[in-house]
Amino acid sequence: MAGHSKWKNIQHRKGAQDKKRGKIFTKMGREITIASKLGGEDPEANPRLRLAITKARAGNMPRDNITRAIKKGSGKLDMGEYVEKVYEGYGPGGVAIIIECLTENINRTVSEVRYILSRNGGSMGAEGSVAWMFNKKGLIIYEKEKIPDFDAFFEAALEAGVEDVNDQDEDIVEVTCEWQKFSDVKDALDKLNIEAAMAEISQIPENKKQIDDDAQSTLDKLVDKLDDLDDVQSIFHNAEN
Repeated sequence: MAGHSKWKNIQHRKGAQDKKRGKIFTKMGREITIASKLGGEDPEANPRLRLAITKARAGNMPRDNITRAIKKGSGKLDMGEYVEKVYEGYGPGGVAIIIECLTENINRTVSEVRYILSRNGGSMGAEGSVAWMFNKKGLIIYEKEKIPDFDAFFEAALEAGVEDVNDQDEDIVEVTCEWQKFSDVKDALDKLNIEAAMAEISQIPENKKQIDDDAQSTLDKLVDKLDDLDDVQSIFHNAEN
C-alpha cells in the first residue's frame, strides 16, 4: 500500500497549485463565469456562484478578475461558449478516475485528456464506466491542530446539517454533506473562524483501491499533467491514500 497520507496529498495539491497560480485563476474564472451564466450574478441567490467566489478569494484571486468573470457570465462582457463535460477512465493500478472539464472545444479537450491518460498508465473509459463507484458530496477538510475544541466543532457541524464528521486520520478532520447543501454548511462552519484546508463539491469513492508506491508515483504524475490542462477543472480518483 502506498505510503501517502491524505494530508500529504492535500499539501502536494496545494503546493502544485501555488506554482501554477495563473492557470488556477483561469480555471476559477471559468467556473465563476459559468455559475453566473446559469444561476445569475447574485451570489446570495446562486449557491454555485457563492462557492466559486469563496474558492477564488481563498486562492487570492484578484477582485477585478472575479468581477470580470461574473460580468462575462451575466452577458455584460463577451465570453466563449463553454460547456461542462465529464470524462471517466482508469489510471495506474486500475484506479478509477473522474475528470470534470469546462471547455469551448470538446474535440480538443477529449483528445488531450485521452492522450495524457494513455501516456501515463491510464485509459479513457465509456460514460458511466466508473461514475457508479463515486458519490457526489460536499467535502470540507480541516487540520486537527486548528480545531481548539473538537466537541464544540462536532456539535456545530451536526447543527449545520452535515452527514458525517470523520476524525480517524491523525492530521485532519473530514466533514461531508449533501452537495446541494454545501454552501449553507460551509457558511455555517465559517462562523467558527476555523480555516478549512480544502472545501469543494467532491466525488467521493464508495471503496478505495490499494496501489503500490510505483503506481502511486505514476498516478501523481498523471493527475499533475491533467491538472495542467486549462480545460480540466477537477480530478477525482479512488486510490487508497
